Amino acid sequence: MTDLRRLLDEGKPIFGTDGVRGTVGDELSPELALSLGRAAGAYLRGGPVVIGRDTRRSGSMLSSALQSGFHASGIDTIDIGIMPSGGITHLTATSAATMGVIVSASHNPAPDNGIKLISSRGTKLADEVERELEDRMRSAGSSSAMGDSIGFHRLMDDPMADYIDHLVSVSRYSMSGMELALDCAHGAAYQAAPELFRRLKADVAIFGAEPDGTNINDDCGATHPEFLAERSAGRIGLCFDGDADRLIAVDEDGVPANGDVVMAIIARHLKEQGKLKKDIVVATVMSNLGFHKSMSEAGIEVVETKVGDRYVSEALMDNKGSLGGEQSGHVIFPKHSLTGDGLLTAVQLLNVVAGTGKQLRELRAEAITEYPQVLVNVETGRMVEVDESVWDEVKEVEEELGEEGRVLVRPSGTEPVIRIMVEASSESSARSYADRLASVARSSIDKG
Repeated sequence: MTDLRRLLDEGKPIFGTDGVRGTVGDELSPELALSLGRAAGAYLRGGPVVIGRDTRRSGSMLSSALQSGFHASGIDTIDIGIMPSGGITHLTATSAATMGVIVSASHNPAPDNGIKLISSRGTKLADEVERELEDRMRSAGSSSAMGDSIGFHRLMDDPMADYIDHLVSVSRYSMSGMELALDCAHGAAYQAAPELFRRLKADVAIFGAEPDGTNINDDCGATHPEFLAERSAGRIGLCFDGDADRLIAVDEDGVPANGDVVMAIIARHLKEQGKLKKDIVVATVMSNLGFHKSMSEAGIEVVETKVGDRYVSEALMDNKGSLGGEQSGHVIFPKHSLTGDGLLTAVQLLNVVAGTGKQLRELRAEAITEYPQVLVNVETGRMVEVDESVWDEVKEVEEELGEEGRVLVRPSGTEPVIRIMVEASSESSARSYADRLASVARSSIDKG
C-alpha cells in the first residue's frame, strides 16, 4: 500500500496546493491514478476530459491509468500527449471538455510525478471538490460502465499548433533580430518553446531540449537559472520548469529575473499604457519588499495572498485584475489564462522589450531594486505551530528593521519545518536577523 493510499484510507487529504504529488512507485501508483480517474469521472457524469503530461518516464503510465479510470466511469478522454501545462489549460478552456488533467510534478526531480485536475475554465479545482473526490476514492464498490457507455480514448488534431497559434496571437510586436536563449529543462516546453519563438522570428539558442524521461529539471530550468546565465552570452534568457508553468528570465548580463522582477516590469508598462485594470497587481506574501516599493512608486496597489498560484488566480477574479503572480515565476494574465503559463509570460515580457526598444537589463533597473532576501528552514521533526516566543522576537526584529526590511515566519504545510524569511537593506543584515529568529525557533522546539 502506498503512502498516499494510506493517507486516503486514514481519512486524510491527498490533494495539496498543486494537486496530488509524490514519488512514483512509492507514494504515487498507477492504482491510485486509476482510482482518482474513476472518482473524477463519477463526479463529472459527462465528458470529454483533456489529458496532457510532461516528459517524465512515468507520465505515460499514469496518464493511461487515469484514462482507464475515466473510461470505467463512462467518460471519454482526449489525450494530447506531451504539452506545457499552459497548453493543457488553454485547450481545456477552449474546447468542449468538462475537465482537464495535467500529469506533472512541475519543478520536482524526475522520480516524482503528480496529477493536477482543472475545471472546464482551466482553473484549479475548488478545495471542496477535491475533498469530494477523496471521499469518492474511499468508498468501495464503484460501478463500471458497460457496453457502449464505456468511455473512449480520443486524440486531438495537432493540439500543439492550436496552443502556439494562441501564444503568437498574444505577441504585439515582431521579435525579428531579438536574441534569445531558451532553457526548456528537458521538460514539456522542449518542442513548444523553440517552435513559438522561431514563429516569432527571434534568433534562438536552445538548451535543455533533449528529454530522455529521467533528466527533467536536472540542474537546469527555472530552478537553476545559473545554468542558462553561464551560457546566454548577451542574450535574453528564458528558463522554464518541467511543466513550463513558470518563467525565470535572465538579462543580458546573466542576472536572473524572478517573478517579482518580471511582474514589476510588465505592471509598470501596462500602467503607463493605461491597460492595468483598476491599477492593481496581485502578489503573494513572499514577494520582495522592493517589489512593493516599486508598485507604490508607480501608483499601483498590491493585493496580497497566501503562497500558491491558485490563491493569486482567485484574488485576480475577485478583484477583476489583469496581472498577478508569484516570486517563483508563476505569472497570471486572466485575459488569456487563469493559471500560470511560462511561455505566455515570456511573450508578455518580450512585448515590453520590443515595445520600448530597451534591453531587459535597462527595464529591470528602471522597474525594481530588490532587497536581499534570506530564507532559513528550521526543522521541527513534526508538524508544529509557531511558538509565542518566536512571534515576540519577530515583533522586535520588525521594529528594528522599520520600513527597510520585512519578516515572514510560517510553518510549512507540507514539511515538518518552520520557514523564516527576512529582507533587509543588506544581505549580512538579513542573514543576521534570520539566524537570530531561527535560534529562538529552535529553542522553542527543544523546550516543547
